[in-house]
Amino acid sequence: MRIERLRRKALAVSDLRAMARANLPRGIFEYVARGTDDDLALRGNAAAFDAIGIQPRVARDVSAVSTACRFFGQDSAMPLAVAPTGFASLMWRDGEIASARAAEAAGIPFALSTGSITPMERIREVSRGRLWLQLYVWPQREMTHELVARARRAGFEALIVTVDTPVAPFRPYNLRNGFSIPFRVQPRNAADILRHPKWLLDVVFRRWLKQGPMVAENYPEALRVPVGKAAVGKFNLPFCADLAWDDIRTIRRLWDGPLIVKGIMHPDDAAAAVEAGADGIVVSNHGGRNLDAAVPTIRVLPQIADRVGGRAAVMLDSGIMRGADIAKALALGADGVLAGKAFLYGVGAAGEAGALRACEILQEELVRVMTFAGAATLADLRPDLLFPPPQT
Repeated sequence: MRIERLRRKALAVSDLRAMARANLPRGIFEYVARGTDDDLALRGNAAAFDAIGIQPRVARDVSAVSTACRFFGQDSAMPLAVAPTGFASLMWRDGEIASARAAEAAGIPFALSTGSITPMERIREVSRGRLWLQLYVWPQREMTHELVARARRAGFEALIVTVDTPVAPFRPYNLRNGFSIPFRVQPRNAADILRHPKWLLDVVFRRWLKQGPMVAENYPEALRVPVGKAAVGKFNLPFCADLAWDDIRTIRRLWDGPLIVKGIMHPDDAAAAVEAGADGIVVSNHGGRNLDAAVPTIRVLPQIADRVGGRAAVMLDSGIMRGADIAKALALGADGVLAGKAFLYGVGAAGEAGALRACEILQEELVRVMTFAGAATLADLRPDLLFPPPQT
């Protein structure tokens, strides 16, 4: 779908979500759209943002509102990066490439997930934009270090080390939908797949004919097996229950670019990440996809930002679905945000054009909110614009 037509059809991220839902088998869509257990954390993230209001300010010069900022010393069109999300190529053929190209066109960074199907080297070939790689720590540390060296060779700018998944989360909807890794066609998902022949033809068959079976291409070499044949063994998935801050220090020594630690939800952990050498942290509850009782990220952001005290960049994800959410996060101390679901809905709706449209919508909404709030620059987004006022 051409971007011009999409601009007429998709006026909000919710429109892209509806389009993606119509295009995708239920199991694929819910893998992206749902959280964990009863979706309490997922809904809690949204409710926490909704509970914060913005007090409009008037008689201020907002004739030239700017969303421009800098991430780690480089210019960005807005304080937003595409969050790392696994298996985007199940949403659209070459979904990771679609997202990376859209991010480059929009002038924002793109973070590639370890769980992606497209290899990082291919992403670098098709995009001259800013590329970050999300990294898990495996129980066999040498596998993690292998990927650090590979990311350096591929020319990635930054590493995002995710630290919030010591065990596998429980996502019962995947089991009910027959969607799991290794993926198997079975009675509970076959009928749903057949009701989406366009997806089946393009995402599965055409990709297989052109590129062969889907493989988690950014896993360590020993674990790169087809998604449909992955043997879930003790060390096959990146769950590391003995992760320690010394692991971050080791990665810091191996990596000379920006190092970001993702999954921080407590001020003490934020301080520990900075002391271990992190240049940035991401306040994140994994999009509500890990611990269903997790507190919303926006509620803990002010204390974490205060504890970091400018020693590292503070970013936030989990629940960013509107431009207003970005404004609220910045007003409460974030230097920027990452969004995952919004871009995946765009990819599922219309590939690269959909991902680009998601970015356009978020930027248009952010500009509109800033204008009504009397904020000409991002620095003008301060706590005194919020209601109720943040607790001190």
